[in-house]
Order: sequence, then C-alpha cells, then structure tokens
Amino acid sequence: MQLSCAFRLVLAGLIAAAVPIGAVLAQSPAPSASPTPAPAASPSPAPTASPTSQASPAPAPSASPTSSASPSPAPSSPPAAAQTPATPPPAAAQAADPFGEAITLEARKVVTIKGNANWDSAFETLIDAFKALAALLDKQGIKPAGNALIVYTSTDDTGFTFIAGIPVGQDVKGLGKNMSMGQSPEGKSLKFVHRGSYDNMDNTYEAITNHLDEKRLEAKDLFIEEYITDPLKTAEDKLVINVYVPLK
Repeated sequence: MQLSCAFRLVLAGLIAAAVPIGAVLAQSPAPSASPTPAPAASPSPAPTASPTSQASPAPAPSASPTSSASPSPAPSSPPAAAQTPATPPPAAAQAADPFGEAITLEARKVVTIKGNANWDSAFETLIDAFKALAALLDKQGIKPAGNALIVYTSTDDTGFTFIAGIPVGQDVKGLGKNMSMGQSPEGKSLKFVHRGSYDNMDNTYEAITNHLDEKRLEAKDLFIEEYITDPLKTAEDKLVINVYVPLK
C-alpha cells in the first residue's frame, strides 16, 4: 500500500505526529416571531364597517371567537420550539474528538518487536508485526492488557523503523527474533485522534504539524500510535487510532 509523498515528508521531518478533529456545534434557534402576528389578523374592522344595521353585531361575536382561539396556539408553540435546540448538542458532542489534548502518558509493561518498513508496504508490515505478537501471546494463553501500539523511531525517504508493542500484565517467555520485554513511553504528550485508513493519515500528520507550529510546541523525536480498534479484525477504513506526541 503506497503512502502519499506528503505523508513521507511529514514523518521524515517531524518524527512526531497525530490527528486533529474539531467539532462545530450548530444550534438552530427556534422561531419565536411567527406566533405573534397570527392573533393580530384583521377581524376587528369587520364589525365597525356597518354600524347602520343591527344584523352586523351578529358577525362580531363570530369574529371574536376566532381571535380568542388564536392565543391557544401561541403558548403551545414555545414548548415545541424549546425542544429543538436540545437535540443537536448531544449529536455534535459525540462526533467531537480530542485535538491536541494535553495528557500524561503512564508507562506500561509491553512485549515488543522491532522492525523496519518501506513506505509502499507500511501498513502490511505493521500488521505482520502485530500478528507475530498476537500469536506469541495466544500460544502462552496471555491476554493483552491494553491496545496495540506503534512507536516510530526514525524515518527516511525510503521507509522507517518502528517498535510494535502489546501491553501485558506479566512477563512473556519464548520471545522470538527482535522481540523483547519493555515499557511504553511516558510523560507529557498531546493526544490526537485519527479515523479512517492508514493511507489517509498524511492529512492527520500535516494538521498536527500545523498545530505544533501555531502553538510553538517542541515535540520529542518519536511519536506513538495506539490502535483503539483491533487492526487485525477491523476494516482499514474503519480504524480509530489515538496518536500521541510527546513534548520536550
């Protein structure tokens, strides 16, 4: 799977990246002006137009019930309008993801495997690393104690090096080639969220770079991806990935 040139440049120049998503809460104000003109129709001129005959007062009462009936819709309309703004905020709140949220990462025990990848087959290589770790844990009956992680350690024009890890609650034995026990990164970081395929992460990293520049923040020479959805079982376009940018 070939990643865009922009993605390569961002990783090579930053070695720290993440995802920005902002949510705009749109509230539609309820119409309050329409109930007022309704009762102020023109039934009153009708009785004053024919004062000579005595039959004209008869229509007058028939006009007044119409005007007296109009106030009743007026009070019923505000409650309906009051319910309208209550709906959008929850939907918008659910769609909002952290964008540069300041957090403190805590170190966790992880079983890791080191690797390197070419840009053209980056995601497939990461998946193979996760499969190797998952097979090792399954063989020993050890359940993961957290989400799978990728720590990017270096990049160049042709590819990158990485450490794939899975949090565990105990030491893992029988480690294979390039595998070891270790700890995940810790310390002050910024959290971003990426939703969608790995190929589309160049947009995320570009936005993160802009965010760091605007805020004049210095990132360390690594960044971390936490796979909230299981990359071995989730369609690539449905991935949800937390990206952490450790700060100096």
